Amino acid sequence: MQDYVVIDLEMTGLNAKTDHILEVGAVRVRNHQAVDKFGAILCQNVKIPEKVTELTGITEAMVQGGMEKEEAMRQFFEFIGEDIIVGQNVIFDYGFLKQWAVNHNMPLERNAVDTLKLARKFLPKEQKKDLESLCACFGVKRENAHRAFDDAYETWQVYEALRERYEEESAGDFMPKPLLYKAKKQTPATVRQIKYLREYAAHYQIKLPENFPEMTRSEASRLTDRLIATYGKMP
Repeated sequence: MQDYVVIDLEMTGLNAKTDHILEVGAVRVRNHQAVDKFGAILCQNVKIPEKVTELTGITEAMVQGGMEKEEAMRQFFEFIGEDIIVGQNVIFDYGFLKQWAVNHNMPLERNAVDTLKLARKFLPKEQKKDLESLCACFGVKRENAHRAFDDAYETWQVYEALRERYEEESAGDFMPKPLLYKAKKQTPATVRQIKYLREYAAHYQIKLPENFPEMTRSEASRLTDRLIATYGKMP
C-alpha cells in the first residue's frame, strides 16, 4: 500500500457519544510520500477539561475562534475522500467520525491500517506502543505532541518505518481492513427540554453550560437528571 491518508483527531474526552471533536488533522500520502496536508480547529462552544488543555495546548479561546465546525468537517471528509486510512489506534478516532457521519446522515465505511496494531504485532512486549514511544523507537522527531496535524504527520513516518522493516516478512498484516463501529443517530434536544432547563435554571438561579441549547436529547435528559438529583424537582 503506497497511497493513503493518515488521520488524527483531538477531542474533549473519550466517548464518541458525549464528547466533542476539537481538532482534525490529516496527511495525504502518494507513493509513500506526504504530498498534502489538512488541519483545522473546530469552533465549539464547549468547556474543555483542564487535563485536555494541559495535554494538547488547545484552549477554549482557540476553539471559539476556530473554523465553523460543519465546514471544517466537510473539508476534512472531502480531504480524506475514498482513501484508505492509516492511524494510531485508528478505531478510536474513527468512532468520533462515524458518530458525526451518522448524526449528519452521511455514509461512512472505510478500510484502515492501524499503527498501534502493527506495533503490538512486531515490537517486543516490553516496548511501549504509544505514539511518543514509537517516534522515539524509529527516530521520528516529535513536535507539538497531541496536536492533530502533527500527530498525523508523525504517524505517517512511524507507519512507513514499520512497513519498511516488517512488510516483506508479513505482508498480510499491512493489508487494510474494514473499520467496524456501530453508531446510533443522536437527535437534538426537544424544544420542551430546552424550555424546561431554562425555567429550571431561572428558578434555582444556576448557570447552565453555554452550549446547552445544542445538546442532544440524551445529553439534555442526563443534565436534567443531575440537576434534579442536586436541587430537587421544580415546584
